[in-house]
Amino acid sequence: MSIRPYRDIDRRRSRRVNVGPVPIGEGAPITVQTMTNTLTSDAGATIAQVQACAEAGADIVRVSCPDEDSTRALSEIVRNVDVPIVADIHFHYRRAIEAAEAGAACLRINPGNIGNADRVREVVKAARDHGCSMRIGVNGGSLEKHLLDKYGEPCPEALVESALEHARILEDNDFFDFKISVKASDVFLTVAAYQGLAEACDYPLHLGITEAGGFRAGSVKSSIGLGMLLWAGIGDTIRVSLSSDPVDEVKVGFDILKSLGLRHRGVNVISCPSCARQQFDVIETVRALEDRLAHITTPMTLSVIGCVVNGPGEARETDIGFTGGGKGTHQVYVAGVPNHRWQDPNVIDHLVELVEEKAAEIEARRDEETPPTSVAAAS
Repeated sequence: MSIRPYRDIDRRRSRRVNVGPVPIGEGAPITVQTMTNTLTSDAGATIAQVQACAEAGADIVRVSCPDEDSTRALSEIVRNVDVPIVADIHFHYRRAIEAAEAGAACLRINPGNIGNADRVREVVKAARDHGCSMRIGVNGGSLEKHLLDKYGEPCPEALVESALEHARILEDNDFFDFKISVKASDVFLTVAAYQGLAEACDYPLHLGITEAGGFRAGSVKSSIGLGMLLWAGIGDTIRVSLSSDPVDEVKVGFDILKSLGLRHRGVNVISCPSCARQQFDVIETVRALEDRLAHITTPMTLSVIGCVVNGPGEARETDIGFTGGGKGTHQVYVAGVPNHRWQDPNVIDHLVELVEEKAAEIEARRDEETPPTSVAAAS
């Protein structure tokens, strides 16, 4: 029996779609999205939430546009944030046109749900005129009646068929700048639907387990479903749908990608669950470090292990390592080798300082290795 390399993820090939300046598909980095839960018509509150998500690393943020007040506020929102905005549209084709005119980078829409062929053509024209891409968003909870009549219940075949029917509407209008999602709240249904869709088309795929639940249960469910698909090479952009702060969605999304080696942002903390062997308070130390190091965007690894059973081995594989030792004397590793011992009880401040110094060193080295862009090249 042959076993494929355990870290080898061969990503599905797809065409390229742009959401503003952010590329999706065709080998581009897998992006992390979230969605605001403020009233979009409240531009100030929505801008603040988008900015918080962007600071957490969100590449793209979606906002719902259910009414004219929302699309009216959209232009102000777009002007005051640094990430591309996706306008979520349901049923009202005029909202889609208004969102495109307001500067949305992408329209989340189901072409078959916005009216007749003339209305679809108007939306496509607005998207084309204003440089908008689209996302066809199929959801297991809102499948078309004719598909429910045909299949009896939401199933992978029904989700895929719905997605391809909507895609054909855009293709018939000579519009191909779109990605597709086929979400459901059931992990098995979602995974099977995406597997079928991945074989049926070459459009970029937006992954998500919809209505996954609260922070803990939703994170687990999303990690299982998205992890299965991403490990199989399926997926070009993701959203972790949680009944929680949108910033939590961004953080969990990056954690999923970091766990699979598909995206690296910030400090990846490797820590033990702690036991009676621990020589310092591991749980509190890790909790504080994750909070104190949230501002670091440089990809780094930090191991925090309570004793010498696994500590030295983990430290050999990380940028900074900290292993608990007897009599209050702990070992600090840098670049995988022992660097110095530490006896001061203030472990957290010391590790934060070491990580910040290491991050600055990595960034300085990266700047030295990056050739300057010439004026001619920039123009």
